[in-house]
Amino acid sequence: MAHPYHHALSSVRKWGGRPEDYQPIHDWFDWSKVLIGDMRHRALRHHAEGCFACEAQFGVVITNSDGRIVPVRLIAEQHVLEDHGRIPSFADWARSIRPERWMGNPQSLAHLAEEWANNHTK
Repeated sequence: MAHPYHHALSSVRKWGGRPEDYQPIHDWFDWSKVLIGDMRHRALRHHAEGCFACEAQFGVVITNSDGRIVPVRLIAEQHVLEDHGRIPSFADWARSIRPERWMGNPQSLAHLAEEWANNHTK
């Protein structure tokens, strides 16, 4: 699938209603394209945890324009399945990230705590 609207059309074929019933959910999944325009944008929400986060965002069910009650998690899973052919875990995505030196090179914040203590304990 290339566009959230196409996912919405697929939802209509599966559960009835109109594309706009499903568009906000599919837009939510693909919002991450503003961060990175290739398939890596999917690492943010296209996994099992993303399906549960979608449900937390939109509620357990929606009622489409045909009056049918549709579980949001099923809509979310449909989106991920159409893009991946399966529902990966976040761990699947994380294991595929090549660690870089800067990712594990924290800076000490001890000097900030000491400075704050010196300025606020007088």
